[in-house]
Amino acid sequence: MKNNNTQKLIFFFCILALVSCKKEALDNAEDIPGLGGDTWAATPIDQWVFDNLTVPFNISIKYKWDQYELSLNKTLVPPKEDKIIPVLSAVKQVWIDTYIAETDSLFMKKYVPKLFALAGSASWNTDGTITLGTAEGGRKVVLYVLNDFRTKGMTGYVPADSFNIKQMFHTIEHEFGHILHQTIMYPAAFKTITVGFYTSNWNNVTDANAHRDGFVTAYAESAPDEDFVEMIAMMLIEGKTGFDAIVNSIPAGTSSNNTTQAQAISRLRQKEAMVVSYFKDTWNIDFYSLQKRVRAQVEKLIK
Repeated sequence: MKNNNTQKLIFFFCILALVSCKKEALDNAEDIPGLGGDTWAATPIDQWVFDNLTVPFNISIKYKWDQYELSLNKTLVPPKEDKIIPVLSAVKQVWIDTYIAETDSLFMKKYVPKLFALAGSASWNTDGTITLGTAEGGRKVVLYVLNDFRTKGMTGYVPADSFNIKQMFHTIEHEFGHILHQTIMYPAAFKTITVGFYTSNWNNVTDANAHRDGFVTAYAESAPDEDFVEMIAMMLIEGKTGFDAIVNSIPAGTSSNNTTQAQAISRLRQKEAMVVSYFKDTWNIDFYSLQKRVRAQVEKLIK
């Protein structure tokens, strides 16, 4: 019995050894991009990026899917390749070229983020809000929702698409505003205009109600820094006429926070004046001139 059991045990280990030593075909292994050895054939997209963004501004664009450039805990989809050049061309016209016209190319070469990562869909948050863009240390910007981008000249464009277009450039101007104030801070007095009104529950506030308390958007209520760059973004993308329309839309009476119409209007005008003076005093930029240029380029895409 003892010898018989020993023989069975030896046989079992021999079978196990044979199974363990079986070789797998390496050509069946899953291809995981980004681990080295990847080969990409240059496309017209790559050449356009190289000629228009990389050479003049040292900007790198990641449009091929790389999950490690994005949030790992979010469900996202890659951008469609036929969107890349139209989006980036519009970004250059609306944002980069307008700043250069008011300053010079050296300004943008110095302060423009050097890496853009692109995603096709929005980045949804647990509170039901979406992230349309992020900036990391002034060096990297992530843009989402590229697959919804359609301008006036693109197939399938409808007037409602102008919202998505303006949102994209709003995001870029917002994030670039962060880069500017993180380089040289805006006046501390800006934070006192609506002190006591900032809230983490901004996502439960409508833009219209935010206006009644002296904020240009609901998101501006989240923090003073966000308030400042939301002013920049809205004033640039909507233009002076659009911003004035927001101010003039504030109804008579008081808000739920007991802010009167006159107080709300005064707060928005104070913030406007501080943004304009910050750009002039800090960067020697005529904000109203920049505003005209940006709005003109936006209108070319939506009207």
